[in-house]
Amino acid sequence: MDRPMQIDALSLAEGLLPAVRQVMDVREFTSGRQEHGFLARYRGRLTLPSEQAYERLEPFFAKAQTTLAFRSDGDDHVVLALPGRIRPRPSNPWINLGLFLLTVLSVMFAGALYTYNGPADVSARELLMAVLRSMPDGIPFAASLLAILLAHEFGHYLAARYHGTAVTLPYFIPFPGNYFGTMGAFIQLKEPPRNRKVLLDIGIAGPLAGLVVAIPVLILGLALSRVEMLPSSLAQAPGLTLEGNSILYLGLKYLVKGELLPSPQSYGGLHPALYWIRYIFLGMPFPFGGRDVMLHPVAWAGWAGLLVTALNLIPVGQLDGGHTIFVLLGRRALRLWPVVIVALMALGTVWPGWWLWAALIFFLGRTYAEPLDDITRLDGKRKALAVLGLVVFFLVFTPVPLRSFFP
Repeated sequence: MDRPMQIDALSLAEGLLPAVRQVMDVREFTSGRQEHGFLARYRGRLTLPSEQAYERLEPFFAKAQTTLAFRSDGDDHVVLALPGRIRPRPSNPWINLGLFLLTVLSVMFAGALYTYNGPADVSARELLMAVLRSMPDGIPFAASLLAILLAHEFGHYLAARYHGTAVTLPYFIPFPGNYFGTMGAFIQLKEPPRNRKVLLDIGIAGPLAGLVVAIPVLILGLALSRVEMLPSSLAQAPGLTLEGNSILYLGLKYLVKGELLPSPQSYGGLHPALYWIRYIFLGMPFPFGGRDVMLHPVAWAGWAGLLVTALNLIPVGQLDGGHTIFVLLGRRALRLWPVVIVALMALGTVWPGWWLWAALIFFLGRTYAEPLDDITRLDGKRKALAVLGLVVFFLVFTPVPLRSFFP
């Protein structure tokens, strides 16, 4: 059974060789089997720019019912004929629509729960009915948050369609009962991106598009929010929860309200810069007797949009940040995997939610989206765009997203 496959692969390798020699100085070529992951491999140096070489070769490999891939191996370029053609399957858009409608209801419920100001000492059933009756009050939060998520996901989607890469519509994830009513959304590439340029464009378009909506939403929400005095002791507000700060969020609060919030009564003898560094990374001490902004639902949605952007830009695996770091570093990006896990485990000591993220990245963060053409490097503009993505991550990352204080 193996012999005919070997003869077919050898014939394929020899048949494609003249086409490969049009774009490559071939030093050696080999045939393989399906279990090797390739049917033909050509090693040498490309004589044309890699993008142009890929465009010229791809029709020959398509005609042979194989998938063309470019790889680097030391100083050599490698051209591979991978078994079969990638044929994206059609999606069922009704699933996307159904999940979106469920998410709308779930996020509206979260918004109504956020704005609920009725009695707290009622049964769970009475509280549920009261929140359901006030569902229209959740519309400002739901509209704001869903606008950010839609911008993020359709940023990915439209960038993929622009480059001719098959992709699904966004899948929204309803999550009734949590702070936001959703676990976000995702799209799925149905085929690998052509090269690193395409991978970057698709990966970075989502966070940047979401941020373009999140920032004005947050500014509007902060303008609608009041600044009030915080309790002077925990006994006056047991179990109080404050949202965390990123550099961008702290700056926007200063832009809109004219002060760094939450403003403490005193810095306890610390230099203000040291106080804020400690507060951003530890979420403590609680600024008793100080001042803070009481977030309007629109501001709460804008803050959530920054948090979603930060989580997606974590530079590892299949996350948007993982795509960004991969196009910059290639396989060297794999070295960041243990660094990210250790960092998240350390942050988990001040916010336990990071331990869940560390576990997810431990199991899922070692796989990166690898383009078909991994030889083509980024041009200058895209290198700047990738660096911008890392800068945005630094600005929006919130080390302690939520901090609750108990007596």
